[in-house]
Amino acid sequence: MLSRPMRRFHKEQDGVVLVEALLIIPVLTILTFGILEFGNMMWQRQQLQVGVRDAARYWSRCRDTINMQVTACNETVARNIAFYGNPGGTGNLRVPGWGPGTAGASLTFDPPKGSFEGTPGPEDIVRVAGAFNYIGSPVYDTILGGVITISWETEMRYIGW
Repeated sequence: MLSRPMRRFHKEQDGVVLVEALLIIPVLTILTFGILEFGNMMWQRQQLQVGVRDAARYWSRCRDTINMQVTACNETVARNIAFYGNPGGTGNLRVPGWGPGTAGASLTFDPPKGSFEGTPGPEDIVRVAGAFNYIGSPVYDTILGGVITISWETEMRYIGW
């Protein structure tokens, strides 16, 4: 009695495409959002790297005095270069959520201004580190909702101007 309906169900092909689509669409959707979110995360990390490296380059070439004259080197200019890409601090932030006054965002300089005296030597190293909390898409916040801290540190030899 059961074999007849089962044979008929086994031979029927009308709904196969719909069933296959219903099985694969959620998987493809999750995979697509994952790829886009990961790409956005890597882009923000790369922008952080560029900002930290630019600030380190400025900081490693910044000398407090040249020929007994005080220079315009300061930490604010270095921060503007890191956060905005220009010394004036105008325009958009390089990375959303990484800027002055943003919670979870940091940019540290080691050593601070005024630490190097006289002619720079090969042992004089400048270290700059930056970090921020990743701001994801609404889909990321809904599904995962965790805080991911992205950070980068670089060091350069202090050469002054």
